[in-house]
Amino acid sequence: QVLLVESGGGLVDTGGSLKLSCAASRSIFVFDHMAWYRQPPEKQREMVATITSRGTTRYADSVKGRFRISSDSANDTMYLQMNNLKPDDTAIYYCYATRHGFDYWGQGTQVTVSS
Repeated sequence: QVLLVESGGGLVDTGGSLKLSCAASRSIFVFDHMAWYRQPPEKQREMVATITSRGTTRYADSVKGRFRISSDSANDTMYLQMNNLKPDDTAIYYCYATRHGFDYWGQGTQVTVSS
């Protein structure tokens, strides 16, 4: 069983920054890739950013140039640095990992950007 625990969400003003963390219960090297997803109010869950075990990253167009995904294998943690936040970034942010066809999700952390 793999546990993913997010932290770092909160309330921030437009233009502010937050850094989300996702702590895994086992070595992140075992995952095929990890990602951050988000679910805005009354909308479907969407991919925000992904990172492979080799460090290749990909971003949704809406966050390119503002968000940065990274990982720290020493601490088995993935991060999402979010800068220049906008009200449209308001959502529950979820950590995701996949390995050998099995998907794992965190419980989510709320990010609210006030206008």
